Amino acid sequence: MTVKRILFALVIVTVSAFDAGAQTPRVTIRATSAFDGKGRTIPDVTIVVANGKIADVRSGEAVSPTYDLRGLTILPGLIDTHVHLDTHFGADGRAYVAGRATSQGETPAQSILYEAENAYVTLMAGFTTVQSIGSPSDVEVRAAIARGVMPGPRLLTSIRPVNENTGTPDEIRAFVRKVKADGADLVKLFASKSSREGGGQTMTDEQVAAACGEAKTLGLRTWVHAHSPSSIRAAVNGGCTVVTHGSQATNAELQLMASHGVYFEPNIGLVSQNYLENRSRYFGIGNFDDQGFAFTEKGIPMKLEMFKNALKVSGLKLLMGTDAGAGAHGRSAEEIIYRVQIAGQRAADALAGATSLNAQSIELGNRIGAIAAGMDADLIAVDGDPLKDITALRRVAFVMKGGKVYKHLKSTPRP
Repeated sequence: MTVKRILFALVIVTVSAFDAGAQTPRVTIRATSAFDGKGRTIPDVTIVVANGKIADVRSGEAVSPTYDLRGLTILPGLIDTHVHLDTHFGADGRAYVAGRATSQGETPAQSILYEAENAYVTLMAGFTTVQSIGSPSDVEVRAAIARGVMPGPRLLTSIRPVNENTGTPDEIRAFVRKVKADGADLVKLFASKSSREGGGQTMTDEQVAAACGEAKTLGLRTWVHAHSPSSIRAAVNGGCTVVTHGSQATNAELQLMASHGVYFEPNIGLVSQNYLENRSRYFGIGNFDDQGFAFTEKGIPMKLEMFKNALKVSGLKLLMGTDAGAGAHGRSAEEIIYRVQIAGQRAADALAGATSLNAQSIELGNRIGAIAAGMDADLIAVDGDPLKDITALRRVAFVMKGGKVYKHLKSTPRP
């Protein structure tokens, strides 16, 4: 799809969404059932939406709805706590990663339109909130989505990461203050190498503690890229909010995260598989070489075993994040499906991880992630019952965010 076609499609869907919202300021939605995001199923559900909020949730009430979704299951809008929304395949078919726009010949306008396209396909796949970890271009995309002029999920961003080269603990604290001033919603730390390079710890314990401590003082959350046991321990002991990846976590680190209330966001079902599926498009970029892809292949069963162990740890808060990059946008549900079908997680727990628990982790649990009166009207409907067939998440027929309908495949709404 060319940049002009992408822009045209975004304009059309935005106008359509505004039209739907303007025609039906107060709407009723009826469906066969709903999963409320916290473990409860509501049969024969009717949801009343007004002013962008859920006004009421009823069961077994015969009404003539604005949107008749009987035959479908309603869920809270899904949340992915870890994407890289700026990454894409450029006109040359190669993966765009940070710093490659010039070599690909892309203008900044073209690059940001690719990010807009990724935002659009992510929303159409039922993800109404994502956390992009992170790129400076996220700031403008976040603003455009928030203004309502561009269709996309609610967007949070870390803008720029902290790593071992950011400086001394004092310099890292200053960096955190700067990224906060620039509008970051959270702070991303690279406390270890990539899994393609073995995942060894890179930041010192003191650097990690400085970043997470300063962030906490400023009211920011911290997401720590950590593969090795020592880097995971540094994150937990440093007071950080979330450990992401954790591919080498042993039972000791899993127990440590649980006992300290640190969220754990493993990525087991999409990111590595996507790299292998698109090997030729990534090969030769940084550590995407023969050795890196060998690590990726060996890492898939290792991560699966780690996740199965994590499921046995009482009190461990397992988030649903994908680390989606080029080739994976719009496919975040594959992580949930993999966790249920391959790793054996209970469907209800996997869905709660992608809704209410994720919302809690990004400090939006009072607004999104559940179906209840007073919550933002972020609602999706899927063809089937994901509690019985998790692949229903691939069949998203309806998407509403903040009370505006962006996708409706079943029938036309009545005024």
